[in-house]
Amino acid sequence: MGWKRWLLAMVLLGVLGACQPAPPPGSPGTATDALPAIAPSATWTPFVPLAPTATFVPTATASPTVTPTATPATVTLLFVGNIVPARCVRAAADRRGDDHYIYAQVAPQIRKADFAVALLNASLTDRIPPTGCVKTYLLVGDPHHADTMAWAGFDAVNMATNHIKNGGDAAFLDTLDAVHQAGLLSVGAGRDLEEALQPLIVELNGIRFAFVALNAIETKSFAGETTPGAAPLTEDNVRKAMAWARQQADVVIALPHWGPEYDTTPDYLQRRAARWLVEAGADVVVGNHPHVVQGMEVIQGVPVFYGLGNFVFDQTWSLETQQGAILTLTFSGTQLVRYTYIPTHTDGDGTVHIAPPAEAEQILARMLGP
Repeated sequence: MGWKRWLLAMVLLGVLGACQPAPPPGSPGTATDALPAIAPSATWTPFVPLAPTATFVPTATASPTVTPTATPATVTLLFVGNIVPARCVRAAADRRGDDHYIYAQVAPQIRKADFAVALLNASLTDRIPPTGCVKTYLLVGDPHHADTMAWAGFDAVNMATNHIKNGGDAAFLDTLDAVHQAGLLSVGAGRDLEEALQPLIVELNGIRFAFVALNAIETKSFAGETTPGAAPLTEDNVRKAMAWARQQADVVIALPHWGPEYDTTPDYLQRRAARWLVEAGADVVVGNHPHVVQGMEVIQGVPVFYGLGNFVFDQTWSLETQQGAILTLTFSGTQLVRYTYIPTHTDGDGTVHIAPPAEAEQILARMLGP
């Protein structure tokens, strides 16, 4: 490079340097880099990050999402024994002009259940005059009693019983209409055999329950191909009704009406029918009819409750016929995890009481086994 060109370069560098603002002392890349470090004065404050204000919300640290195991829904079902609002019970209610007293003491227990099933063993019709408090096998109640059962907390009525057609086909149809007009569901009976065999399907807390009800007592109560009545308990009908139920539900409850009256021990026919129901897919069997409590047993892992006695009736001629039990079944998901008996005592006017301790122990002792 000639000296003239070198001189021009030095001049340009000087001009450009003069055009830039002077960097602060100690800045990197300046002439002060070579100077000794300058100690801070007494008033010098080092940089301190600002503390968050009261409204400052720090960003949450991301962490894996853990999905807890879902707790199965709990469902409680409730069942009772024979309800017969006829004869002396109806006469007492007619004298009072009201029949709510019948269930007043047990209604709180009934209403606690997620789903409560009544067992009606009488017709409800105005076609037949009240019989009064006399001995008769014509068991006819006031149609209004369906509303009273709904008031007590029942959700459905098992009509597969031997007195459901007392008064004939028309009386049965009156009964069916009264039950439905009260807002209650029905099972075990219908306007013909096919309808009578249909299971009742209800969904409770996400679990589908099916109820299948059949009657083994009194052929006059049975439905036919074109006639109304109760579903007959036969092996073929068990298989048919249970197959329909299993296709639609997660849990199937069988409700047979069976057994000889006043016998505290299940007989051969009950035990045989119980095996039909278990083999056809029942998860629980809850039977009734004998007017006294019977025990329970487990068949191939399935609990079979043979009889819950009388719930509402006027049979005061023995202590055993005045006794019964409310049965509650508690499910966790589709698994039965607990069953409970609440022993009861019924007066001649139909009033249902929770049995006192001594009588309750007596009732439970008879229900410990078949």
